[in-house]
Amino acid sequence: MDGLFTFAALGSLTGASAATLLTANVIGGLIGPSGDKARKWIALGTALALSYLTAAFATDAGTEKWIIAFFNGLVIFSAALGINQLPPGNRQATNASPTQLAQGREPRYIRSWV
Repeated sequence: MDGLFTFAALGSLTGASAATLLTANVIGGLIGPSGDKARKWIALGTALALSYLTAAFATDAGTEKWIIAFFNGLVIFSAALGINQLPPGNRQATNASPTQLAQGREPRYIRSWV
């Protein structure tokens, strides 16, 4: 069980964002190419659910934990999708040939659904 998810890992940013990304990709993969648009919403729902679930188990926090949980859900969603990498100008160039980059075609191993 050392390499698998635990409840403590799901309560961390790294674990929650990994679980969000995995959930969206697996469910979207099961739906097929027609579910590509749904993956964003699946990821957002998963991130918010994990955030609110973590807040529900927080006993030492007051009522403001529910407001903070919403923003934590957005942070989890952003980390899972790499929001800072979404605009094409922010993406780092890959090791593709100069002609591919000049034509705007980057090698793709994973199809983008964002």
